[in-house]
Amino acid sequence: MKLYIASDHAGFELKAYLKANIKSVEWQDLGCDNTNPVDYPDYAADLARHVVSGHVKGIMICGSGVGASIAANKIRGARASVCHDLYSAKQGVEHDDMNILVLGGRVIDKSLALDIVKAFMEAQFSQEERHVRRLNKILALEKK
Repeated sequence: MKLYIASDHAGFELKAYLKANIKSVEWQDLGCDNTNPVDYPDYAADLARHVVSGHVKGIMICGSGVGASIAANKIRGARASVCHDLYSAKQGVEHDDMNILVLGGRVIDKSLALDIVKAFMEAQFSQEERHVRRLNKILALEKK
C-alpha cells in the first residue's frame, strides 16, 4: 500500500516513528525533514494535492492536528479529519470516505497513533447507499 505522509516541525518525530514502525507501507514523504519551525499550511496543502490527484490516502501531522486539518480541507477533493481514537479513524473512511488522517504530534501517544494509522489504512469506504448519498452532498458543497 502507498501512503503520502507529511508533517510540520511539531509532527516530525511522530512521522518518523510511524514510518519506522509500519513497514507494510510504501511511504511517500512530502516533508518536513527536521524539527526546525515551518508553516503547516504549506505541507498540509501539498499533501492534500498529492492525495487528491493520486487517489491515495494521506497522513498529515502537526502539533494539535487542527490547523493542518483546516488547511488540507481547503483543497478541493480533500476530506481530512483529526482523529485521536480508533473508531473515528475507521468510521471516517467507511462512512465519509475520509482520505487524509490528521494527527496531533503533541497530543497523541505514539502507540495509539500507530493503531489509529493502521485502522485508517485498513478501512474502506462502505459504498452503502446512505453513505454515497451523503458523500455526494459533500462533493456538491465543493462545487458551490
